[in-house]
This record gives sequence, C-alpha cells and structure tokens, in this order.
Amino acid sequence: MTPSRKMTPSAIKLHRRSQVLELVFGERSFELNAEYLRVFSPSAEVRGHGKGQEILQINKQDAQILGIEPQGNYAIRITFADGHNSGIYTWDYLYQLGEHYTSNWDGYLLKVAQHTKS
Repeated sequence: MTPSRKMTPSAIKLHRRSQVLELVFGERSFELNAEYLRVFSPSAEVRGHGKGQEILQINKQDAQILGIEPQGNYAIRITFADGHNSGIYTWDYLYQLGEHYTSNWDGYLLKVAQHTKS
C-alpha cells in the first residue's frame, strides 16, 4: 500500500539508545536506523541536483540523530550529529524508505563495496 499524500504517520518515536526512528502508518510500522536515514537523506548534498549526480555517503555507520523538527504537516527535518540537517523527509519519502528498506540497503552496500575496491 502506498500512502496518499494526505497520509501522515500516527506515531513517530526516536529510540535514542538504538538510534532508530520508529514510524507507524496505519497498519504498517517501520524502524529506520540513523545510518540508513543519513545515507538516504533527501538533501541535494546527498542526492545531487539531478539523476546520476548522487553522492555516495560513506563512513556514516556512527550516525546519530540529535533532533527532529516538524516541517508543516507534511514532513520532518532530521539533525544528525555530523551537522547534516538539510534534508526534508516527507511522509511519502519516509514510507518509501520503510517499504523498500531491504532493496535500498542492499543496493547501498553494493555501491560502498564497489567504491572501496576502486
């Protein structure tokens, strides 16, 4: 199920010790860790300014979430310990990150492994 643009999470909880952001969308619940959220930040610093301009984020395994701020009724801004805070995580984007966690993470790890070899 893909959420409508009007769907908002019914619960958002940051588990500080484990650095996991828990989101509940209706019947679906997702737990997204800080490293995953940091490397998939929707910011231009990470995504670039167009297709093929993505910047691989490496060495973020110690990512920590310092704070979360609401952005209107449609998103949150996450501040990370490394100072990164320019990504606006919309409800739709967070839902997609949760729904596609395994394929996103596997693809990311493959890119990191290829980068490390070169």
